[in-house]
Amino acid sequence: MAKVVARYLLVETRSSQAEFVIPDHLAHADPMVERFECWARRRLAQGFSLAEAASAAGTSERTLARRLQSVLGKTPLSYFQDLRVEHAVHLLRTGNASVDQVAAQVGYSDGVTLRALLRRKLGRGVRELRRGG
Repeated sequence: MAKVVARYLLVETRSSQAEFVIPDHLAHADPMVERFECWARRRLAQGFSLAEAASAAGTSERTLARRLQSVLGKTPLSYFQDLRVEHAVHLLRTGNASVDQVAAQVGYSDGVTLRALLRRKLGRGVRELRRGG
């Protein structure tokens, strides 16, 4: 386990979205975290409820929050938002939907909100992401 953790603690100097992508083996190593992720991916457009997330994961809100913090170093809401960003980037890179349509598909009210979030979290705009940057 120490080798796995050490591998992901190395500093990455390239600008990428790697900080928002949780290595699958970390998320899937814990059944509760995996249940939460499956629930979250099905609900990106609907929004986040900690009570519903905990129920879907078969645990209490507090236990879910503590487990995600322990395994992923994130709160449930933070991980949910990262999944939204990840899916939005995928949609922008692979489809022709407008920014407003992509925003709706990942649960944001409009394209302006999504554009600001992508700029803040990834340091890149929609045009750059569509080009694969």
